[in-house]
Amino acid sequence: MAAENCPVRFGIIGCSRLAKKVTRAILLSPATTLHAISSASPEEAKQFAVANELPETVRICSSHEEVVDDPDVDAVFVPVPVGQHSRWGVAVAEKKKHLLMEKPGAVDLGELDKVLEACERNGVQFMDATMWLHHPRTAKMKELISDPKLVGNIGLIQTTSTAFIPRQFFETAVPAGKPAMETMGALGELGWYGIGAVLWAKDFHLPSSVTALPDITKSSTGVILSCSAQLHYEQDNTVGIVHCSFLSHLTMELEIVGVNGSLYLGDFILPYKEQSAEFNFTWMAKFVERDLGWNVKPEKVEVVNEVSQEVLMVEEFARLVQGIKAGSPPDVKWAEICRKTQLVLDSVMKSIEIGCTCVTL
Repeated sequence: MAAENCPVRFGIIGCSRLAKKVTRAILLSPATTLHAISSASPEEAKQFAVANELPETVRICSSHEEVVDDPDVDAVFVPVPVGQHSRWGVAVAEKKKHLLMEKPGAVDLGELDKVLEACERNGVQFMDATMWLHHPRTAKMKELISDPKLVGNIGLIQTTSTAFIPRQFFETAVPAGKPAMETMGALGELGWYGIGAVLWAKDFHLPSSVTALPDITKSSTGVILSCSAQLHYEQDNTVGIVHCSFLSHLTMELEIVGVNGSLYLGDFILPYKEQSAEFNFTWMAKFVERDLGWNVKPEKVEVVNEVSQEVLMVEEFARLVQGIKAGSPPDVKWAEICRKTQLVLDSVMKSIEIGCTCVTL
């Protein structure tokens, strides 16, 4: 069998909760196989292997270096804490292994650029693990918002990403409670999706300016627990509103409002069901005579997919890796998307630091 047709052999460094979904996706996809894992300790890695029913062929390594150095590993998934992304992202690229990085990209744009430069210099594929972008529902929504006769010019994009986590966790947890490692808190963990959704809806054009709103809550250690931001597109006056919080129950809402129609879904990051997803589409809505009701109800659009968005993500990543083996260059689209998301996230952080004033991009 030609090398470019063989399954992409993954290593995983960091057996955190975040690693479970991608591990499952790697095992489910015929395009990938799991070769090696490591964690903070060999015992943790063994426990992860048992809990996730990993095949006995998966190598349990004593250190992250052992995974990165393994000549039989083609690509590495890196779900370590964000403060370690730059170190391990560069290390993976320097070993000429392809890099699937947990989001957010890094602690800031400068650190992310070190990773992206190493990937470019070594000719390896980079992708961050923003899974919802790979779901066929996302492509269907893009089809509708790109048609000027349907949604039309977009005036408003709103996202809400929340998940309740007790405050005590951020006072004591390591590394989540340490600002040097995880200062971004909810902004990095949840706001990344909202910022990415606004950019996605605007074809990844950057906003003219970013302003954090003065509803910021931080832990005693400085971790952002809740915040909101406005992204403004001056050219066509589109406004993006992003809210993220660890202080509210689970929500994943996205609303896109145009001059002719609108889209709404309550599960844009992770669909309610694994093998189908839906959204509401409303077109040319107005009040009926004497304002006694509406002329239309939202239409429910369902998109069925054979496999989960996580599997689709690793299969797209594997397809790009196989293409590189066959002589194609890495696809820079994913690095560009990650970099733009990081740039806007950094701008929100800067706005927070300077008293919620406007930051021009």
